[in-house]
Amino acid sequence: MAIPRRFLPSMSLLYAFEAAARAENFTAAAIELNLTQSAVSRQIRALEEMVGCSLFLRERQTVKLTAAGEAYAEQIREALRHIGDATLGLRANPAGGSLNLAILPTFGTRWLAPRLPGFLAANPGITVNLTTRMAPFDFQFDQVDAAIHFGAPDWSGAELELLMGETVVPACSRELRDRLGIAGPEDLLRAPLLHLVSRPDAWERWFEAKGIRADHIHGMLIDQFATAAQAAMAGMGVALLPTFLIDTELARGDLVAAVDGAMTSTGHYYLAWPPKRTTHPPLQAFRSWLRTQLAAPPLDVQASSTTSDKGTA
Repeated sequence: MAIPRRFLPSMSLLYAFEAAARAENFTAAAIELNLTQSAVSRQIRALEEMVGCSLFLRERQTVKLTAAGEAYAEQIREALRHIGDATLGLRANPAGGSLNLAILPTFGTRWLAPRLPGFLAANPGITVNLTTRMAPFDFQFDQVDAAIHFGAPDWSGAELELLMGETVVPACSRELRDRLGIAGPEDLLRAPLLHLVSRPDAWERWFEAKGIRADHIHGMLIDQFATAAQAAMAGMGVALLPTFLIDTELARGDLVAAVDGAMTSTGHYYLAWPPKRTTHPPLQAFRSWLRTQLAAPPLDVQASSTTSDKGTA
């Protein structure tokens, strides 16, 4: 539904208001906009007449936002930012459109990034913009088209597509395992344990799955899998790590399984997006491409297969 034009101030009025609200000074706003102070003052007056309330309190030589003006300034600033982001995205890729994707840091660097060139090669008109964040995004406020989500399928107000499950293993350096004489799951009760902030009860659930009572488990808190993996490789402790994120380290021997104790996580990886973006062409292309990647063998298997083919050619 079209918004009546009487509710849409001109950009010049909004620019003047935003600058004046940010500085709470008409002269500073005038300098920023290359206008006279009286011109900025007139534009603010015109906007106040249009919205029907005072946006600034004027006292002698100073101005201060009213409560209404402060709330309006926050909304206008956000709206101008959205316009700027949309224009920047269009200029960056006027033909194919952009996909603004929120990713989990380690999932993005270890699983998605190595595969992403394939998507870009198959879709040369699409630009992918990546944002990392540990907590779920709020699609009402965060300007992303989709996000990679781990956990339960309970993201309110979003469409979800299941990507994959996850198996975690207790991993550490070979030196730490040998030094502590770790031979069975019970031995981990006396080992330094590394805890992921986003999964604070992971070790409790692992010990419970092994039939071991573990009360008051302590240890270092780490906010990302990549950092936990590095700490484990450095001999700082044992970390519960997803196998698909540390395949390379396990193959090289930088990490070893502390014990034979793989466990399937209760959560899953999902692609989430707001319903209004379902028909967004770059998102549709990305979803189709993801399905092919999830059905394909791991990259290291593909690489070894390619090497073998070359050797027999």
